[in-house]
Amino acid sequence: MAINNQKHQSEKILAVIPARGGSKGVPRKNIRPICGKSIIAYTIETALAARHLLWRTIVSTDDPEIAAIARTHGSEVPFIRPDDLSGDMVPTLPVLQHAVRFVEQQDGLTLDWILLLQPTSPLRTWQDIEAALNLARDGGCDSVISVVQVIPEHPVFVKRIEDNRLLPFCIEEKEGTRRQDCQPPAYIRNGAIYLTRRDVLMKHNSIWGRIIRPYIMPPQRSVNIDNELDFKLAEIMLAEQNQDQKEK
Repeated sequence: MAINNQKHQSEKILAVIPARGGSKGVPRKNIRPICGKSIIAYTIETALAARHLLWRTIVSTDDPEIAAIARTHGSEVPFIRPDDLSGDMVPTLPVLQHAVRFVEQQDGLTLDWILLLQPTSPLRTWQDIEAALNLARDGGCDSVISVVQVIPEHPVFVKRIEDNRLLPFCIEEKEGTRRQDCQPPAYIRNGAIYLTRRDVLMKHNSIWGRIIRPYIMPPQRSVNIDNELDFKLAEIMLAEQNQDQKEK
């Protein structure tokens, strides 16, 4: 469904790509090469393809090397994060709030929505961004968060170990349960899209808010790079994607 740009042209949506320098699971993962490009390049390119939907797209980083690489791929990097927003232990919320304050002061306006695009989700498309915005504009929510259905990892199969006994974590699994028997369907956040009302982020100190709309994405666009296995899977998926584009 296409967005009615004329109706919504007054809305101001800021896309923020947070990219800190440190990473324990995959060292320097935000700028690690994958299929010939830095990981962050894929998210920047997707955001630029959606520029007709957005007010601005910026990269927020504490690392000069990441800033330089982001600029070579066409992204704005209007600041280097202050020291109190640098390091492994800094949560995402204050990073986004800092970006909002900076842009609102620089541009002399109040934003409407904040779009968090993590560089560790390189397979999302600009159409995913558009679809999430459409959900948000349907009204009645504080945020839109992308999810993917989980099947082998359905909660019915999840266990805990207590006193050397294997027990249900939250739902009892009956012997012989098949994956297709698991109801209702279960979903997990895939890290690709977090779209939040500006006032929820700034006044209520929340990225999620109270009412969250799900944007369901397919598994092939839901790889979130958190470790070396994720990196290898993303590399395979991106290579296949590049091959498909060459054959078209």
